[in-house]
Amino acid sequence: MEKNRVYRILFSTVYPLYIKKAERKGRTIEEVDTIIFWLTGYNKQTLQKQIDAKNDFEAFFDQAPALNPNVSKITGVICGYRVEEIEDKLIQKMRYLDKLIDELAKGRKMEKILRS
Repeated sequence: MEKNRVYRILFSTVYPLYIKKAERKGRTIEEVDTIIFWLTGYNKQTLQKQIDAKNDFEAFFDQAPALNPNVSKITGVICGYRVEEIEDKLIQKMRYLDKLIDELAKGRKMEKILRS
């Protein structure tokens, strides 16, 4: 079976779009990175390695040090789907990240975004 083409999207091509979306709304690259670090367990160096390696989202999430145990607290609709009901685990992780970046762009406080 051919993999869903969304699996092959390069993280390095989407990352600048996350930053642009956040900056358009007055947020910062540091806040985008904080969200990614919280969700995946990456840090500045390991995130940069993922970007430099031009890994797709599948590799990006497979190689993530540790998915945050609070991801189950990420709920709501993104792209017409309830994130908590997405069955494909990779797509769900991608949508978690999309949802968190959306919340950042909508002006939510960081402690709310990070489910603290």
